[in-house]
Amino acid sequence: MTLNVLLLGSGGREHAMAWRLAQSARLGKLWVAPGNAGTEAYGESISVNAGDVGSVASLAERLHADLVVVGPEDPLAAGVADRLEAAGIPVFGPTRSAAEIEWSKSFAKQLMEDAGIPTAGARTFDDAWAARDFARVIFASGLACVVKADGLAAGKGVTVCDTIDEALAAIEAALVNNVFGPAGARVLVEERISGRETSAHAFTDGITVRHMPFACDHKPVFDGNRGPNTGGMGAYSPPAWLDASTRATIERDVTERAVRALADAGRPFRGVLFPGMMLTTDGPKVIEFNCRFGDPETEVLLPRLRSDLLDICDAVAHGRLADVPVEWDERATVGVMMASAGYPGAYETGVAIEGIDAVDSDVQVFLAGARRDASGVLRTAGGRVLCVVASGATVAEARTRAYDNVQRIRFEGAHYRTDIGATDSTADEPQAAR
Repeated sequence: MTLNVLLLGSGGREHAMAWRLAQSARLGKLWVAPGNAGTEAYGESISVNAGDVGSVASLAERLHADLVVVGPEDPLAAGVADRLEAAGIPVFGPTRSAAEIEWSKSFAKQLMEDAGIPTAGARTFDDAWAARDFARVIFASGLACVVKADGLAAGKGVTVCDTIDEALAAIEAALVNNVFGPAGARVLVEERISGRETSAHAFTDGITVRHMPFACDHKPVFDGNRGPNTGGMGAYSPPAWLDASTRATIERDVTERAVRALADAGRPFRGVLFPGMMLTTDGPKVIEFNCRFGDPETEVLLPRLRSDLLDICDAVAHGRLADVPVEWDERATVGVMMASAGYPGAYETGVAIEGIDAVDSDVQVFLAGARRDASGVLRTAGGRVLCVVASGATVAEARTRAYDNVQRIRFEGAHYRTDIGATDSTADEPQAAR
């Protein structure tokens, strides 16, 4: 039976999802709301505010959608899955209560503590004086801390603090100056941990868990993990440095334990659960949980998926994931993000993009911040503009092919990291601290 699908979102992640959904023999009609210049090749773009749950539900009913697939976290935090389920429309994505594992860091910390999931120590505060006192205690003990807005802050609510002055300023910004709005009405002051980071995605219908390959993204804007953090300057999969024993530990003691804990709490999770992990000297620890596909991890994971993405999404929505095979290609993938001049600071848009038609036929270019003007010219429309993804027998081979194709694409002011995946096979990658 064919399915008519409504996909919510507008970034590179959704371009990759639309690309894979369109490969299904079961797909009837695909709509993407609001979509972008890349998703238009696979489905009809519809202008709608994906965070307005009432508008989304009305749209899905009007279109007679058989399934809604949710890309970003904001609609999930707003309760779009709840509204759709109430209307009898199957949805790939967790309810608001299950998605709280992302939209409330304090909830996630408590869940991890109760379930015995390894993570950094932290305390939650809504009083600035108490938060400052706790930060001073941490630094007085010879450690450092991270200050996190409790809610969703568009990726800008986390401050990694090297000094007590930085910690006090971060607390002041959130709790006194209200720079994050309601998302920063509470903060977590967390022990700072160090190690290599990896992303552990999994499909789940609340009972069955199907793990995806591990991936690694590169957050800082410049080579060598220097400069301010971004939404992600590239990613690769799989990390050769992550051994089988550690992978199994993360899958068993983190992802599967979290799925059980949410189910036991009456919050069954259906969709993609994605813990961001750090491998510390004390073992793997959770940095944060996400209630959806990562971006840019999606761009390097979905090209490795051998199974039908629509079959998987449909099975998750109906609680029968156990009946669907989920298989992966052994080949490695590397994705390099090309960004606008000035990103992650102020940047201009509307710059013409050239050369996409010159990339190799088996290399994917997933558009994120891009649009077509009235004449059909592709132009920049965001900070992260596009992600070039190539495959290879190894990460090294995949990255060589990715960068070869990156050099064929041009737009004024374009910049990108030149070291995505470069240190995958070594143990001397610059250590992250969060």
